[in-house]
Amino acid sequence: MPYSLKFPEEKAARAYGHELRTSWKNSINICIAIQGMPVRKAEAYLEAVINLEKPVKMVRRNRKIAAKPGIGRGRYPVKSAERTLRVLRNAINNAEYQGLDPDKMVITHAQAYKGRSLKAFMPRAHGRATKKNEETTNLEIFIVEQEEEA
Repeated sequence: MPYSLKFPEEKAARAYGHELRTSWKNSINICIAIQGMPVRKAEAYLEAVINLEKPVKMVRRNRKIAAKPGIGRGRYPVKSAERTLRVLRNAINNAEYQGLDPDKMVITHAQAYKGRSLKAFMPRAHGRATKKNEETTNLEIFIVEQEEEA
């Protein structure tokens, strides 16, 4: 599966999560929240979401969502945050392998979109069956090393 952006060759790293079994609606809001953050701050933010300490502000697809103090409509999407954190740590490891300093890196691009549907059936009463489709998510993260300002 190709990336949606052209990869900047200098001082950059990327990671891709292919068909993650998590909600793509929650993953979109997490990507909006972490885009532009330094990677260590984003890592701490995702760990706080997993520990139910900080909610994620729901910007997209936010109907009938309760308000959280300080941010408005928000939730704690633990499963999506775990998968996003795994992909972010993969990008950090890719940067370290290239010889870059992860403490100076910033997330320039984070995007989540629908993967394929996993088809299944759930048995019901009287010999019937119901469709049970599981949505998957594709997730990509680009991180770039920032130069220090004098």
